[in-house]
Amino acid sequence: MENKTWYIRMLSWRELHINQRQFILILSFIVGIFTAIAAFLLKSTIHLIQRLITENSNRYDVNYWYLVFPAIGILIVSLFVRYIVKDDISHGVTRILYAISQRKSILKLHNTWTSLVGSSITIGFGGSVGAEAPIVLTGSAIGSNLGKFFKMDQKTLMLLVGCGAAGAIGGIFKAPIAGLVFTLEVLMLDMTLTAIVPILIASVTATSLSYFFSGSSFMFEFTTYEPFSISRIPYLILLGIVCGLVSLYFTRGMNWLEGRFRRLKSPYKKLAVGGVILSLLIFLFPPLYGEGYNTIEALLNGHSSSVLDSSFFLNFGESPWVIIVYLVLIIIFKILAATATTSAGGVGGIFAPSLFIGCLTGFVVARVFNYFGFMVPEANFALAGMSGLMSGVMHAPLTGIFLIAELTGGYNLFMTLMIVSTVSYLTIILFEPHSLYAMRLAQKGELLTHHKDRAVLTLLKMENVIETDLTVLSPQMTLGELVTVISQSRRNIFPVVNPLSGVLVGVVLLDEVRNIMFRPDLYTRFTVQKLMISPPATINENLAMEKVMEIFEDTNAWNLPVVDNQKRYVGYVSKSKIFNSYRRVLVHFSDE
Repeated sequence: MENKTWYIRMLSWRELHINQRQFILILSFIVGIFTAIAAFLLKSTIHLIQRLITENSNRYDVNYWYLVFPAIGILIVSLFVRYIVKDDISHGVTRILYAISQRKSILKLHNTWTSLVGSSITIGFGGSVGAEAPIVLTGSAIGSNLGKFFKMDQKTLMLLVGCGAAGAIGGIFKAPIAGLVFTLEVLMLDMTLTAIVPILIASVTATSLSYFFSGSSFMFEFTTYEPFSISRIPYLILLGIVCGLVSLYFTRGMNWLEGRFRRLKSPYKKLAVGGVILSLLIFLFPPLYGEGYNTIEALLNGHSSSVLDSSFFLNFGESPWVIIVYLVLIIIFKILAATATTSAGGVGGIFAPSLFIGCLTGFVVARVFNYFGFMVPEANFALAGMSGLMSGVMHAPLTGIFLIAELTGGYNLFMTLMIVSTVSYLTIILFEPHSLYAMRLAQKGELLTHHKDRAVLTLLKMENVIETDLTVLSPQMTLGELVTVISQSRRNIFPVVNPLSGVLVGVVLLDEVRNIMFRPDLYTRFTVQKLMISPPATINENLAMEKVMEIFEDTNAWNLPVVDNQKRYVGYVSKSKIFNSYRRVLVHFSDE
């Protein structure tokens, strides 16, 4: 009881002495600190596990431990999730989008640490995924729960979720601008300057602490820089188109593979199938082990032959075509390795796979160009490919541009990155309107987007607009009884419901009976069953609000009945009530 009193006093003191805007800035700073610590712990744990597993391997020997360790890692994480977490912690960014659009930006408290544990074991043991989506979920959960602790409103919770995501990207990549841009492009509604400042504070704070923890070096040391040349623009456009098509393969391929794994109902079957596939792929193609950042650094710095280390392909020599074929096969199988990791029970995201495939794509395209005598810088193209794949897969060209520039210090290559990222994005949106993150929610009508009308409709919930004060009629009621009901009602619509099953069977409109309701001689001759009509349409109580508005537009109705899955009457929804709720939500989220 004393603790509760202290908590209430603390909240009261805060409200009296610190205004809302200042307190949000303080919270964003705190979120930045915690996300940086979480990012450092995650990276350190992953590297520790990987060192313990791979320290005795020789580049010329095939590592048979690759057949064992990835599956062991997934098994450990599966048991951890099933028996300790007891909740789904996969698809981190998709879960954040779902929380923003469907759960009032509330993320569970365990999300502040469970993704860290799950992803560090998954990736450390060789899972072919990235640590970025788990750390973004962790950061967003830190922001959400910190806001909940201080009783912040939904708008502020959404902002703190964005602060956590930006801090996570800034902390793990040392990329503050990319953290800000990722939050605005991928997660949030239209943001104004007031909202951008806290996000920037969180991102810069996390990045600064990351420099303190791990030094000032860039994530990828890029030493073979060549300045931008106008003559290479046609080749960069071609690379952008290739990146867009590979992004499409990545997006639809992973979505299709996840669907195949979902058909395996038993978690043990998923674990067995996914573990075997992952271990075999890593055994055949060692660069698929973990995030693949060592391979990226090798290609960026001219050490392409090292990608063949510990593989059977090392026996075929180091000719250009051996490396090209090897890398193309890795590009093809990377999505299978990533999907096998997550679907079998591992925890990880698609950030690292998209960077990995992008680097390989850019390098392969450049090497093919060079083979035919066009002479383009392979490292520059590998760098641009990373930006292009990220732009295409995430539908976030600005994130791709700034992230790659900040990861490598390749700020002088902005034109190269912009051309490839823009062309890649324009290519994929011809075929796929949603990113891989958003695809699952968009199919259910649960996605919050930058389209303001759709975003606000997504935030509206059916339970908040259903009206239940209408008088329900029975089909057996007489006209006289109906007149009595009408005289006591303020509504002109009367749903007719089967008294035994509760199923909606029709509706009586006041306009339809007005001409006979003042004729007492008809009061016993007519029943409600004879007077009722069918409604223009019915609305399921679980339908997304955007679909509800489509039904209203199609029927030109102003009022429609709401039913459950068994067609039982729930209430009525009116277009005017939706418009009023829409206006309130829009004002709330646009208010500065």
